[in-house]
Amino acid sequence: MPVSLGLRVASRSTRLFSCPSARSQLSQIACQAPKSFAQPRLSGLITYKGLTPGQLVSYHTSKTLGISPTIDDTTKGALPLGEIYKTPTTGLLSKLPPSWVPYAELVRIDKPTGAYYLFFPCLFSTLMAAPMAVPMASPLAAVGYSLLFFSGAIIMRGAGCTINDLWDRNFDPHVTRTKFRPIARRAITPFQGVVFTGFQLLAGLAVLLSFPLPCLFYGAPSLLFVASYPLAKRVTYYPQFVLGLTFSWGAIMGFPALGIDLIHSTPALTASALLYASNVAWTVLYDMIYAHMDIKDDAKAGIKSIALKHDAETKKVLTGLAITQIGLLAAAGVASGAGPAFYIGSCLGGLTTLGVMIKRVNLKSVKDCWWWFVNGCWITGGVVSLGLGIDYIVLYIQRDEPQKDIKSSS
Repeated sequence: MPVSLGLRVASRSTRLFSCPSARSQLSQIACQAPKSFAQPRLSGLITYKGLTPGQLVSYHTSKTLGISPTIDDTTKGALPLGEIYKTPTTGLLSKLPPSWVPYAELVRIDKPTGAYYLFFPCLFSTLMAAPMAVPMASPLAAVGYSLLFFSGAIIMRGAGCTINDLWDRNFDPHVTRTKFRPIARRAITPFQGVVFTGFQLLAGLAVLLSFPLPCLFYGAPSLLFVASYPLAKRVTYYPQFVLGLTFSWGAIMGFPALGIDLIHSTPALTASALLYASNVAWTVLYDMIYAHMDIKDDAKAGIKSIALKHDAETKKVLTGLAITQIGLLAAAGVASGAGPAFYIGSCLGGLTTLGVMIKRVNLKSVKDCWWWFVNGCWITGGVVSLGLGIDYIVLYIQRDEPQKDIKSSS
């Protein structure tokens, strides 16, 4: 009897499999299938030709719900077609207990670039705010708060990924790059994802409470953007702008962390606002390159992105964003009273790295887009940070020189 009969039997009702007699009948049907369909189990993974009664039911259910059929060691009852999920055998994920792997994948622990992009605005604002603090912040304070920001970026980026995957659980199975994410392949249920998000947010709150109290009030509104970004992909071609509002929030946080009252300090408020806007432009820029990796799948799944909207003129848009980013960064430097090292290192250096990236990136190559997304983070972010850091150290060394000149003249 052909296997297609088994599929028709399964399509009648998934309740059949809950009945012992029905299970027995389905087993007999499956056993009568041609031998060419029989394939052995491979490390907990079953190819699409190895049909068991439970998988017949699962296959029909998955296709009816529009879910990509997959199976792994932690997700039973889904049938892979063509590609299958494979448990990591190398890297950090391979060293974790199997039950931890889906949660580690959920927070992208093996792909930390997003956390670095979240951290750099925090570092920028800390280094820009340090010379403006009264008295000027010490290097120890700047380093200490930068490390706190880094830990917060790791946690909150993970929370953002979890929230994003919860919203996108019906989209991800249809996108090549995301179809094996834990929630998409049902290794983690939506309820488990919500509970996990709660623990992540509590951990983020613990880090936030380690900063001066004003940081709590400045940081809390960012959660609105964290939750709204996944929704933006459904209603606008510019979700990268919403992502920019989210990921750039750290460009504000360095000022209250070092004791600067933004409300009563016009230069600091102006500098933080301009720095924030500069980072929004940077986020849209790098995420537009990132979006080109999924441009074909996004179009099929109905997901909107700036890459889809401006596919034919992407490099022109990227160039405009780069000029905007560096222009706003330079304006922030003027407002903060930055010195030559900032303009040469951060502004000129940043513009150069962005220009090289825009010229060289091959937007039709997923591999090339990924390379520039990952490495562009450190190249541009590192250059801007270096310029800010040198400028701060120079100003810190010179902070007592006017008093020394007064004493020597007297």
